[in-house]
Amino acid sequence: MNLDRLDRQILNLLQEDASISLRSLAEKLHASLATCQRRIARLKAERILLKEVAIVDRDRVGRPLTVFVSVELEKQNDSLLRVFEKRMLAEKDVLACYEVSGESDFLLIVNSASMESYHALTRRVFSSHNNVRNFTSNFAMNCSKFETKIPVDEVEAD
Repeated sequence: MNLDRLDRQILNLLQEDASISLRSLAEKLHASLATCQRRIARLKAERILLKEVAIVDRDRVGRPLTVFVSVELEKQNDSLLRVFEKRMLAEKDVLACYEVSGESDFLLIVNSASMESYHALTRRVFSSHNNVRNFTSNFAMNCSKFETKIPVDEVEAD
């Protein structure tokens, strides 16, 4: 899908505040309500807008532990990679699962309530799963930046 200037502006504003009313969005963009509504519907249909979410403070909801986990599989083929990905989709503590290049096969971002719950996850997912050769845990000590917004340039593509 080719994104024009209005599409890009809509994406940037919705990423700042997905709860903005359609009326406010239209006013900020100097566009009609109907135009904005059609554009948003099209962005959703094209799977450019994936979902609208609320971002919570992890510490204040009792889930302070963030871990970056590098996972090396014993064997790699399309089927085994998909099995691992499917297993990660089922784990509520796994916030992100990336297949990566380099020494590891996957990089996970895990959020847990405690070291005990993270340890239980490692036993359940890595230690008892015979296709995981090795995993390395890196614990976040501080978060100086956390952003979910994908910058969408407002310059039209050539």
